[in-house]
Amino acid sequence: MVYDLIIRNGTIVDGLGGEPYVGDVAVADGVIAAVGSVDGDATREIDATGLLVTPGFVDLHTHYDGQAIWSDRMTPSSAHGVTTAVMGNCGVGFAPCRAADHDTLVDVMAGVEDIPGVVMVDGLPWDWETFPEYLDALDARQRDIDVAAYLPHSPLRVYVMGQRGADREPATDEDLAKMRALAKEAVEVGALGFASSRFAFHKTAGGEAIPSYDAGRDELAAITEGIAEGGGGLVQFIPDLAGGGYDTVLNQVFDVAGDAGLPVTFTLTTGNSGDPIWPAAINVIEKYNADGANITAQMFPRPIGLVIGLELSGNPFVMYPSYLEIADLPLAERVAEMRKPEVRARILADRPTVQSHPLMFLAQAWNWIFPLTDDPDYEPDASTSIAARAAAHGVTPMEEAYDRLLDDEGHAMLLVAMGNYENNSLDTVGNLIRRDDVVLGLGDGGAHYGMICDASYPTFLLAHWARDRATGRLSVADAVRMMTSVPARIAGLADRGRITLGYKADLNLIDHAALRLHKPVIANDLPAGGRRLDQTADGYVATVVSGEVIAENGAPTAARPGKLVRGRQPAPA
Repeated sequence: MVYDLIIRNGTIVDGLGGEPYVGDVAVADGVIAAVGSVDGDATREIDATGLLVTPGFVDLHTHYDGQAIWSDRMTPSSAHGVTTAVMGNCGVGFAPCRAADHDTLVDVMAGVEDIPGVVMVDGLPWDWETFPEYLDALDARQRDIDVAAYLPHSPLRVYVMGQRGADREPATDEDLAKMRALAKEAVEVGALGFASSRFAFHKTAGGEAIPSYDAGRDELAAITEGIAEGGGGLVQFIPDLAGGGYDTVLNQVFDVAGDAGLPVTFTLTTGNSGDPIWPAAINVIEKYNADGANITAQMFPRPIGLVIGLELSGNPFVMYPSYLEIADLPLAERVAEMRKPEVRARILADRPTVQSHPLMFLAQAWNWIFPLTDDPDYEPDASTSIAARAAAHGVTPMEEAYDRLLDDEGHAMLLVAMGNYENNSLDTVGNLIRRDDVVLGLGDGGAHYGMICDASYPTFLLAHWARDRATGRLSVADAVRMMTSVPARIAGLADRGRITLGYKADLNLIDHAALRLHKPVIANDLPAGGRRLDQTADGYVATVVSGEVIAENGAPTAARPGKLVRGRQPAPA
C-alpha cells in the first residue's frame, strides 16, 4: 500500500497513557491508517529514530477569535505542538454582533484580553453578524491548525439586549427566549458549547464590568437549555476568583448545566500565600460529580505569568504621572531619561494616581516578581525574586525593579507569578493536575498580547514536569495524555487526541532531550503593526495536522490544513 506519510521508528506515545513503544505510524487521507510495523511505501517518509511521536495537543482555552480571522498561523500555540485550539473562552468574542455594537465588543476584548482596539478595527472585516455567519467566515479561511468555538455570553447578551445588555440590566422573558433560541441555533451550526465569565478582573477598556458579569440564574438556565436543545456542548465558566466565588456562583452554574445535562469546565487557580482557595473548588466538584454531574476544573501547569517591561503593556510605574511623562518616548530615549539621577529620583518618589488595568497592581507584588532570562525559569527560587534581590543589595524593591527594567538597554522582562505559586513552589499544582477531575488549559493564546505569553505551556509540561523537575516528575506518557486524549474527551472531540487507527492524523515529532523554551520576544506582526508577545521552542522536529506537515524544526511550512471544527465529533468507527 502507498500511504501519504509514514513516520518510521519513533517512540510512540499513544495519548492514552500507555507505555511508549518503538514503531511506525502511517497516514492516509488525513487519518491514521496503520500503527506498529508498517509495510508499504509513502509519498513522504520521516525517520523518527530517537524521537517521541505524540498526538497533536488540544488547548481548551484560547482567544484566537480575532487572530483566526486575520492570520493563517495560530502562534504561539502551533509552535508548541497544539493542533486544535478552542476559542470563545471567558464569554468574550466577536459574534453575534450587529454593526452598531462593533465598538462595544472591541471595548470588551481590549479590556479583558489586552488586544489593542486598533488591531481589531484594522484586522476584522466584520463580514458577519450572526454566530452562524461568523463560523462561516472562519470556515472560509486557511490556517495551520484546527479551531473550534464556543458561543460567547457577552456578545450574545449585547446582540439580544443592545445597550441594556452592555449595561448589565436584567434580561426580560422575551430576552431569555431569544437567547435560548440563538444558543440552540449556534450549536446546530457548530458551536462547541457556551462560555461565560463572572471574574471581577474582566473589565472593558473603559473600566466597566463586562456584560455577562452579573447575569442572573434564569439567564444561564435559558442559554444552557438552548445549548442542550441544539444537541449539547461544553459549558466553560470563570467564577470570580478574586471574590472567592468557588462555592457560590459555581453552585448556580453547576445546577443549571446539570439540569440541562451539560458538562462544565471552569477555571481553577491556587493563591501564592494565605489561606488556600482551591480546596473549596475541589469540594464542590467532588460533591456534584458524586451526584452524577460531569465537571472538571481547568488548570495551568505553571505560574500564571504576567510579563512586564518597558516595551510591554505594564510595568511597576505605568500608574505614575512622572513615568507617563516619558512613557511615549522611543525606548532608547526613554532609557536614557530613566538613567538620569533626577528622573530616577522623581519616579521613585512618585505615587500611583492613574487608573490602569487591574492586573497592574500585581506589577509591584515584589515577592512574586522574577527576572525572565534567555533560559526562562517558570519555577524560580524565592531567592531570585525582586524582593529578595533588593534585600541582598540593600535597596528598596522599587529601586531594584527600576534598575532591572533598564537591563539589556530596556529590553529586559520580568515575570509576575500571579497565581499557582503556593509557598514558592508548583507542588500544589503538580498534585492537582494529576486528578481525574482536573484538565490542563488556560494558555490564553491569541490574547493578552502585551501582558501574558502562556500558550507555551505544552513545552513547559514536557520539559519541566516530564524531564527536569527533581521531585514529583510526570511520566512522558501521563504528560502527553494530559494534553491530548483528556482535553479532547472533555471538549467532545472524540476523533482526535490518540494514536489509534482511524483517528485524526494530528501528530508531533519531538526531540525530548533537546526540548527548550526561549524567552518571549516582541513581534510587531498584528494588524496595524500591533505588538504582541511570541515565544518559540527547540525540540519540535515536526508537527502534523490532518496528515500534512505544518512545521519542521521550528519553521513553518506552506501547508495550511487547519479547519473549523463544527461541534462535537464522534469517535471513528
